[in-house]
Amino acid sequence: MRKAISSTDLLATKYDLITWDGEWHDNFDEPEASGSWFISGNSGNGKTSFMLELAKALSPFGNVLFNSLEEGTSRTMQKAWKRHNVSDCGRKIQLIKEKYDDLRIRLKKRKSPRFIITDSWQYTGMTFEQYLALKEEFPDKLFIWNSQMDGNKPLGKTAIRIQYDADLKIWVEGFKAFSKGRYLGRYYAEGLTIWQEGAEKYWTKTG
Repeated sequence: MRKAISSTDLLATKYDLITWDGEWHDNFDEPEASGSWFISGNSGNGKTSFMLELAKALSPFGNVLFNSLEEGTSRTMQKAWKRHNVSDCGRKIQLIKEKYDDLRIRLKKRKSPRFIITDSWQYTGMTFEQYLALKEEFPDKLFIWNSQMDGNKPLGKTAIRIQYDADLKIWVEGFKAFSKGRYLGRYYAEGLTIWQEGAEKYWTKTG
């Protein structure tokens, strides 16, 4: 049994935070730099673009792995990489395509990346128990999962469980990314703009 924490101890606890600024801070506040985030949204709304911009925004705080299980090193990924100037970050952002066991081996290495963005959860083939074990084994890392959709819900019961467990839930729609908890910036309702022209067309049309 673990020792109970007093109010004094809790309030005195210091956290390792992502202290970004601009639209990122306005929408997602200053989240912890560890744990689990969950990204959802229907295809064609800018999720890949958002994940690449997120990788760039995280890179000042540590190295980023972009685990592209769906697209890998395809031509479409190369074009997206160029379009978002990811190479400007140098080796701070690296592209991989690795399942659970190989990813664990990589993360056990000294100075392994701090942030892991996986596209998509469904391609990992992982169970919920493996998801929890990964967080427990690497408590100082941040795992960010993109999810495929079944209508307006994440595809699969396990994905839904992970969404509930996630520290930050992000919904992507109409080329904007919205925080749906647990971190809310002061302008979270407006959403972070991924692509200005696309967002203007979408939200003008939908009202």
